[in-house]
Amino acid sequence: MNTQATIDHGTLSRLVEAGAVRAAHVIGQAGGWVLSFKYGMAERFLAAQRSGKVRLFRKLETVVDYLKGLGVSRFEVDASGYDAAAAKERPKRPDRAEALRKAHEAAEHDRWFREQVQQALDEADAPGAALIPHEEVKARWVAKRAQLLARAEGTDS
Repeated sequence: MNTQATIDHGTLSRLVEAGAVRAAHVIGQAGGWVLSFKYGMAERFLAAQRSGKVRLFRKLETVVDYLKGLGVSRFEVDASGYDAAAAKERPKRPDRAEALRKAHEAAEHDRWFREQVQQALDEADAPGAALIPHEEVKARWVAKRAQLLARAEGTDS
């Protein structure tokens, strides 16, 4: 399939809304189904959102739902090139598994961090919480910094 002859979802939905799409075709391929649309003198294939390559749907039901959601209820189906065995084989995506693992780790860390912040806020808002004035905290850190610098220079007394 020629990737120059593609159309994105946004443009396609505007063309359908304007009534400019004359025909829609669902074409079977090895591994799934692609969509072709005729409008004006042009015929274009639906492009995948991220890659810009021709979008391949694994299931015909998904194609039908997509077209109905778009407002296209009549279309032709060409199943001559469809290969059901290839459609069942899912490509391996170890990169996606790693990305999903990292997303779960990030969500867990975010949950933990929010708990820690809420716990600190609850402790600060509790009756009888000992609050230390800012100037006192600054003075303590000035002394602590001087002590650490002295220890680093080896002149700790």
